[in-house]
Amino acid sequence: MELFKTLISVLWMLLLNGNKGCHAEEVVLLNSKETQAELGWTSYPSNGWEEISGVDEKYQAHQDPTRCCNVMETALQNNWLQTGWVARRGGQRIFVELQFTLRDCNSIPGVAGTCKETFNLLYVESDKDLGRVTREERYTKIDTIAADESFTQGDLGERKMKLNTEVREIGHLNRKGFHLAFQDVGACVALVAVRVYYKRCLATVQNLAVFSDTVAEAAFATLVEVRGACVNNSEVDMDSPPRMHCSAEGEWLVPIGKCSCSAGYEEGHSSCEGKKRGMEGFM
Repeated sequence: MELFKTLISVLWMLLLNGNKGCHAEEVVLLNSKETQAELGWTSYPSNGWEEISGVDEKYQAHQDPTRCCNVMETALQNNWLQTGWVARRGGQRIFVELQFTLRDCNSIPGVAGTCKETFNLLYVESDKDLGRVTREERYTKIDTIAADESFTQGDLGERKMKLNTEVREIGHLNRKGFHLAFQDVGACVALVAVRVYYKRCLATVQNLAVFSDTVAEAAFATLVEVRGACVNNSEVDMDSPPRMHCSAEGEWLVPIGKCSCSAGYEEGHSSCEGKKRGMEGFM
């Protein structure tokens, strides 16, 4: 019966868009746009991906990860780019956000028949930095990445960027960290930004109980139950102790139970405050 009530509560909370004000926090593990020095990522072979500098939408200089454009080659391409080691710092469901541009093969005169308009995103788990050696068999493929918009020669002349943004997930991770890898198999692609993050439920106060920062689980349907600690000058309701659930999206759902202000105190703004002496002493 308790499980049934919880499921009903979840459905109601989803219909009501969750608890208002209890938004997820993105804990950033890697953001290439924040790096102004060379990224130092591993490229193999050496004539594949190359690191370039660029400007962002505010015309501020930053280090673009890399680009690869060997579409004029007749030989099949297999160019790898490996990021540095990324510590997951407790994250369970890792998000990888890619911003990139990709050239339309049909817009390249004299292009080889091996030209592609996709590239692959992969990862490998590890407890430490694997160094600069790229071994393909270690990696697990996340997805093949395609562009919603590809640019042409005319776009180059008009300096149109046609930036694409794609987000993919990794989970459930067991090691302390991981490397990402990008495999080019014959495209003309430039990675503009790579951002890696996970979500957590931010600390909040609900029903006079404090709920601490909680990392979201990897499984979408999994709710992490968190016990609340009563605020100062309050006591737990033993029949219904305070609990909430952190969703996989990093949002608090399904508040259950509560704390009550102790004798001599009254509820204020998420706290219990001493009662003010008023006219009652004259009554």
